[in-house]
Amino acid sequence: MSAASAPPTPWLLRWQGVLAEAAQGPLGSRLAVLSGVVLCTLMAGMPLVTRGGLSLLILAAGLLWLVWALCEPPGRIRPISAWLLAMLAVAILATGFSPVPAAAAKGLFKLISYLGVYALMRQLFDRSPQWWDRVVAALLAGELLSSVLAIRQLYGDTTELARWADPNSVADGTIRVYGPLENPNLLAGYLIPILPLAVIALLRWQSWPQRLFAASSVILGSGALFLSYSRGGWLGMLAALGVVVLLLVLRQTRSWPPLWRRLFPALLIGIAVCALVIAVTQIEPLRIRVLSLTAGRGDSSNNFRINVWLAAIDMIQARPWLGIGPGNTAFNLIYPLYQQPKFNALSAYSVPLELLVEGGIPNLLAGLGLLVAGIRTGLKQLKGESPWALPALAAVAAIAGLCVQGATDTIFFRPEVQLSGWLCLATLCVSDA
Repeated sequence: MSAASAPPTPWLLRWQGVLAEAAQGPLGSRLAVLSGVVLCTLMAGMPLVTRGGLSLLILAAGLLWLVWALCEPPGRIRPISAWLLAMLAVAILATGFSPVPAAAAKGLFKLISYLGVYALMRQLFDRSPQWWDRVVAALLAGELLSSVLAIRQLYGDTTELARWADPNSVADGTIRVYGPLENPNLLAGYLIPILPLAVIALLRWQSWPQRLFAASSVILGSGALFLSYSRGGWLGMLAALGVVVLLLVLRQTRSWPPLWRRLFPALLIGIAVCALVIAVTQIEPLRIRVLSLTAGRGDSSNNFRINVWLAAIDMIQARPWLGIGPGNTAFNLIYPLYQQPKFNALSAYSVPLELLVEGGIPNLLAGLGLLVAGIRTGLKQLKGESPWALPALAAVAAIAGLCVQGATDTIFFRPEVQLSGWLCLATLCVSDA
């Protein structure tokens, strides 16, 4: 396309590239390396670094993207980025109309800081695609260490583990590991999006040491997630691993005759369902934990979530259009006005409800638009030959797992989980060339 026929730069991005001439020096040539080091440190240290340390790394990533954006002219706004900008616009409006604007401003700042990490990942992967493997390797290194620490807890002092055994639950007595994250559900949420990325790394990497590293991440990560006994985590793991296997099968069989192309995936799904049913009926700890899903209010965890959901629905009905503003600080100030006695909560325990509480109906619609855009972008790679095909399929599977767990929990909003989600979105955005 000639310069004369090129589309004009959107006014929102016209500030980018204003320092392009000054960026020809040493800084401009080292931005990719600096960004890669910061992102690798952030992804490897997620489960191990303090919240203060994570905040500094997230801030550093945002500042690096700002410098990089000033040094390079803007590209086109892709669908995923467009929906993220829509969510940011809703968050700004929700903050302005929030009943607690100062608290909502803190949540808005957190959202902007996460968007800075996403933008830096997208920029880095776009300019230097080899950094995707390095960032994922760093992520797997942190996951592998966390999984080892979690499994090791089974052979140490169980006094601390006992505080996660709920005497009012039908699964009373179950020992749940939590690794370095101090919460079994958080450990499960952290591991869910990493497992499909590890599967793709196993297929994508060439040397045997690399493949052994990826395979160890899959096996130990799956084991640690299972031992967390997080019901939402189990469902999320089944969704993430099931989707990545299904997508790989669909991609591998695309040249098969039409009949077998339809029958083979259905056969695999049937075998997986039968194996799952046998496991649930024959393995007692698994059966007890799964049966607690059907116990309704008879299980204390279920009862707690139901009461929080009812309170969250009341909050949504009171402010359906722009909510109370983003962030847990605003939620903590408003929720006590609606909560049922003795059911304190730090969030709505459901990502869709949380989106509605924070930004109302427009926020949920923007979130659904982002989800659809991400999935559509990833599914395009089923028939493509792009180097980003396998990473994009891994990202779709990771998002599927996060969505399943997010239906009944808001662990996603913790940085240890959310940052992997931003990595998946950046991967999908870059694949949409």
